[in-house]
Amino acid sequence: MKPEIKALIIDDEAMACDMLAYLIRRHVPAITEVKKCTSAKEGIQLIAAWQPDLLFLDVQMPFMDGFDLLNVAGQHSFSVIFTTAYNKYAIRAIRHSALDYLLKPVDVEEVKQAVERFLRNRQKEGRIAERYQNAVQQLHGEKQPPKLTLLTPAGIRLVKPEDIIYCTGINNYTQFYLRDETVITVSKTLKEFEGLLGEYGFMRIHKSFLVNLDCVMGTEGSESLVMINGSRLNIARRRHREVMKALKDRG
Repeated sequence: MKPEIKALIIDDEAMACDMLAYLIRRHVPAITEVKKCTSAKEGIQLIAAWQPDLLFLDVQMPFMDGFDLLNVAGQHSFSVIFTTAYNKYAIRAIRHSALDYLLKPVDVEEVKQAVERFLRNRQKEGRIAERYQNAVQQLHGEKQPPKLTLLTPAGIRLVKPEDIIYCTGINNYTQFYLRDETVITVSKTLKEFEGLLGEYGFMRIHKSFLVNLDCVMGTEGSESLVMINGSRLNIARRRHREVMKALKDRG
């Protein structure tokens, strides 16, 4: 017998609430019950009374945003899929913290994929409160160093970009080589992390390598970079000029 899954939608836009509820009822049979509300206050009451398994939560709402709502709700056992109109700061914060989200207007295939991820990962949502707090810090521009949440088979690691020496892409996996000599493998592509780490001084030097330019010791001829851990990483021929310029500009 399949477990019953209860989903609660909280969004101050009534039309967005109705559309998401319709898509779930029509296309996501794994969710057996759906409720919706258009205010954070009502949402907090429903969370306490109904105890949903999954929350579709709008990031930006009047009086109380999605992260504030989670803080007020306190300890909870549900998972969260954030919903947001395009806001690069909100999306950046959510992605850095490895939290799931849907971009409005929501697409039915993306809803189905998000629920499938929830079903796969519902038993290993460890350190979720710390991941929410990490997202809040980034969203609100607090001065704590940003952290990247890495979901690994062994659990969750929150890593400062400055502690990453370089990343290697292997098919749909990325390996992170850290200053403390540990290696972390994550089941996401190197391209996704290129987008997240680019603003912290990381550069794609090859289809397989994303490097922290602050961790480059020097070059070996014109073909490779020598990293602080002794690794030698090939530079793609078409990227050579761009890489050399970036190193020169960083002094």
